[in-house]
Amino acid sequence: MKIVVIGGTGLIGSKVVGTLRAQGHEVVAGAPSTGVNAVTGEGLADALVGAAVVVDVANAPSFEDQAAMDFFQAAGRHLSAAEIAAGVKHHVALSVVGTERLPGSGYFRAKLAQEALIQASPVPYTLLRATQFFEFMGAIAQAGMRDGAVHLSTAPMQPMAAQDVAAAVAEAALAAPVNGIREVAGPESRPLSDFVGDYLRAKHDASAVVANAAVPYFGVVLDDRSLMPGADARLMPTRYATWLAQSVTA
Repeated sequence: MKIVVIGGTGLIGSKVVGTLRAQGHEVVAGAPSTGVNAVTGEGLADALVGAAVVVDVANAPSFEDQAAMDFFQAAGRHLSAAEIAAGVKHHVALSVVGTERLPGSGYFRAKLAQEALIQASPVPYTLLRATQFFEFMGAIAQAGMRDGAVHLSTAPMQPMAAQDVAAAVAEAALAAPVNGIREVAGPESRPLSDFVGDYLRAKHDASAVVANAAVPYFGVVLDDRSLMPGADARLMPTRYATWLAQSVTA
């Protein structure tokens, strides 16, 4: 089966491409660097010739409100048109658990707009919402740095390894469309501040952690449900301590 992975050279996309190729599928890694640009439409028509499935794991290069909205809307419209023209049978998109609960964030409003475009298209689809990646902990810490300390929310989260995200995306690409939303998450939930604190300690970073429920997460104050998956989410196997031991070096 031919599968086109938009964002196929990124953190998740490269893993999805490798997983699907290892199973014998013809996989196109779509990215501006490979001549496939969903935002401008460049190269999409040629890339999608004969494709049965399109997987979209591309992310906006900026979290700025308007930039994120422009990215996801332009890419969504170009992908829908190209898929309809090519007769694509299944569109799989990676989104974020809690997207609908964070309207105060321009980025999450942009992700909702992306989801709406997918749902409005006649192409059968699967929306796979994942929790935050373990690999994102450094960026969360950096975003919380203020006056020499890392200020972090105590809201619970249930993050997961990028490799597990990619495995779930690849499985969704090979399954029938659900025409709905599925959630995947890591195996353990703890306060966001605990996860990031463990990351900093693994990096031998002595920055003080200031944990407070009122600290915003990328501009949004979280509650106990904001980042948490539902009861029917699929839990992936990699535990945080295992990932830290294998992946984080000082």
